[in-house]
Amino acid sequence: MTRRPVEAHARRVADLVAPALERVPETVPLAAALGRLLLDPARAAGPMPPFRNSQMDGYAARAADLAGAPVVLPVDGVVPAAAGAPPALAPGRLQKVMTGAPLPDGADCVVPVERAEPADGGVRILDAPAAGAYVREAGSDADAGAVLVRSGVRLAPRHLAAAAAGGADRLVVARRPRVAVLATGAEVVPPGAPLAFGQVHDVNGTAIAALVAEHGGDPVLVTLTPDDPTEFAAALHEATAAADLVLTAGGVSQGDFEVVRQVLEPLGADVAEVAMQPGGPQGTAVVDGVPVLCFPGNPVSAQVSFTVFLRPLLRAAAGLDPIESRCLPLTVPVRRSPAGRRQWLRGVRTDGGVAPAGGPGSHLVAAMAAADVLIDVPEQTTGLDVGEVVAVLPL
Repeated sequence: MTRRPVEAHARRVADLVAPALERVPETVPLAAALGRLLLDPARAAGPMPPFRNSQMDGYAARAADLAGAPVVLPVDGVVPAAAGAPPALAPGRLQKVMTGAPLPDGADCVVPVERAEPADGGVRILDAPAAGAYVREAGSDADAGAVLVRSGVRLAPRHLAAAAAGGADRLVVARRPRVAVLATGAEVVPPGAPLAFGQVHDVNGTAIAALVAEHGGDPVLVTLTPDDPTEFAAALHEATAAADLVLTAGGVSQGDFEVVRQVLEPLGADVAEVAMQPGGPQGTAVVDGVPVLCFPGNPVSAQVSFTVFLRPLLRAAAGLDPIESRCLPLTVPVRRSPAGRRQWLRGVRTDGGVAPAGGPGSHLVAAMAAADVLIDVPEQTTGLDVGEVVAVLPL
C-alpha cells in the first residue's frame, strides 16, 4: 500500500481549510473580547486622562505660595473624585483633593497628605514641591485619536483596560471559526450513559470540541451518530449549515461499517492512508461548500490527527502563538517503531529529557492524559537509544 507522507497530507488540509479560517470581523462587547484577535485598532475617544487631576490624596496649591515652607495656609473645602469642576483656587490658599479629583484652576501642584499636618488657621505644608508635582495633565497618557491597541493583537486584560479607558465599550475582532464535530460509531454512547456489553463512551466528541475551543475555534455543534448512512448524512448537512468547518471522527477506515466513507466518497471525498501512527486513515471533502476533515475513530488517533494537522492552522487564524517542536534527549529507549510510518509516541518531559508514556496503542486514553508531548519518530527510524535527541511537540 502506498501511504501519503504526513507533510503532503498537511498541505492538503491547509489548502482545504484556508477559506474556512479567513478572518471575518465581528463587533463584540469588551467583556467578550478577551483572547480575541483585534482587527480594528482601539483608539482614544478623547485625551487620557480627560482633565487635569491629582495623583495623590493631598492639597492642591500654587507652588509659589509654598516657597517659604514650612508654611501654614487656609483650606477652602474638599474636592472629591467626582463629576463637576471645583471652584478656582484663590492665591495663598489650599483645596484638599482626593486621588483622581479634578484640580482647581490656579493650582499647579499637589502636596501629599504625608507632607502636611493640621495647624491653627489651616494646614502646615512641611516642604515645597515643584510646580507640576503630583499633577496628571490631560492627555499625558494618550492624545485624542491615539492608537491604544494596534490591530493584530490578541487581546489580554491590559488591552481591554486601555480600550475601556479610551471610551470603547465594543471592539472589532476576528470571529472564531465555527467548527462542528461529528463522532460516529454504533458502539458509542454519550459519556455517563450506562454501558451495555460491547459499548464504549464517546471520547471524540468531548476531546475534539475541547481542542477546538482551546486553540481558537468555536465548537458550535457536537453530534454523535450511529453507523447509519442516512442518519450520518442528515447530521452532516445540519453541521455544514451551522459551521465553517466540519470534523468527523471514525468511519473512515477499511471496515464494513465505515459510514463516513460511504457517504462522502460518492461526493468526491479524498480518503487516504497517511504514513503515520496513530492516525493513518484520513479524509478530506467539501460538502455544501464547507470543508470536512475526517479523522480516525480511535480516540488517541483523533487527538493526534487534530494536533498534527489542524491545531497550527486554527491557532494562526486566531492569532495565537504557534506551538513549536523542541528537541530533547530520550531517557528511555524506543523499540519497534514501524518502518515507513512516522510515529507520534505519547511522552512525558522529565528533568533529563523525555520518556514515552504508555504504549503506542491508539486506544490508550489514560496514557494520553498522562502525556504532555508527542515524540516525533521519523518514518524510517525503527528504534532509538537512551540519549538520542528527538523532536517533541508539546500538547
